[in-house]
Amino acid sequence: MVARRLLVTGGAGFIGSTFVRRRLAATTDHITVIDKLTYAGSLGTIKPVMDDPATADRVRFVQGDVADADLVRELVADCDAVVNFAAESHVDRSILDATAFLRTGVLGVHALLEAVRLADETRGDRGRVRYLQVSTDEVYGPVMSGLSVETDTVRPRSPYSAAKAAGELLVQAYHLTHGLDTLITRGANTYGPYQHPEKLIPLFITNALQDLPLPMYGDGSQRRDWMFVDDHADGIAFVLDQGAGGGTYNVAGHEERTNREVTATVLAALGKDWSLVRSVPDRPAHDVRYAMDPARLTEMGWLPRVTFDDGIARTVAWYQAHTPWWQAHRGGDWAAYYEQQYGWRLQQSTEA
Repeated sequence: MVARRLLVTGGAGFIGSTFVRRRLAATTDHITVIDKLTYAGSLGTIKPVMDDPATADRVRFVQGDVADADLVRELVADCDAVVNFAAESHVDRSILDATAFLRTGVLGVHALLEAVRLADETRGDRGRVRYLQVSTDEVYGPVMSGLSVETDTVRPRSPYSAAKAAGELLVQAYHLTHGLDTLITRGANTYGPYQHPEKLIPLFITNALQDLPLPMYGDGSQRRDWMFVDDHADGIAFVLDQGAGGGTYNVAGHEERTNREVTATVLAALGKDWSLVRSVPDRPAHDVRYAMDPARLTEMGWLPRVTFDDGIARTVAWYQAHTPWWQAHRGGDWAAYYEQQYGWRLQQSTEA
């Protein structure tokens, strides 16, 4: 495969950094990472490839905001493809304050698409810039039975998923109106190393390691399809390389579990007791189930490789071995956030 120049936005975050590390290992591509380095982003996630002599000359980092139109216009002008991971991604935080979600998920997407449009107009024989928008299964809204397919109407129910759906609509509009070479991936719930400890699996792992209560929403019956982060990153790379322009692709994990089952698996991997789990009041409009049909991608030849049990074992081992990393991410304003989100809930909690 001919080496390409990629712009990876949000590339110091959880899934984005995994994509960067794995893409540099699998190809000869050159990657520019742009990341705002909010609380969930860290240069430590891409430090291994920035320090590795085998990859250091193929990756560079730019700290910046994807909603900065002048900056992204400059960066897009020198690339062959944009992979947009940039997003505020925690539903609970979007309920507390949606502003940052809209700035990144709507204004940021618009700035990137405009930069791609302008690059296409000026580059001539150099070819068009391919744009891939990383989205989520949450745009479908709750799926009480069956599986969501790419042609289903989106029905987001949280500020987070509404921002992601709005970004998708902009991508589709720029493809149809301006002829941009765009792609959209909708990924399942993702877990693995380097995930910020506010998310369910790393929160429960790091709480359990400290013998702190695990705040499970309601009875834990909410169902999700789960996917190990390496698989998600590889699925996105597969779509980038082989997807049809204008296409949308479900990237599913084939591992549907209730939150209660996920919690039990985490505790078993840690050798901890269920008595740590507390049932707390549920969050508003908490969707009962997400599940996607990945047939479109499967027919193209892509499948996830990591089973849920293996992925959880690898994830638990990583957090056990990287205590300073997750302790640092539970510092700063963590106590205030945790108290706002879970303090009152734990006061009203019951046995799970």
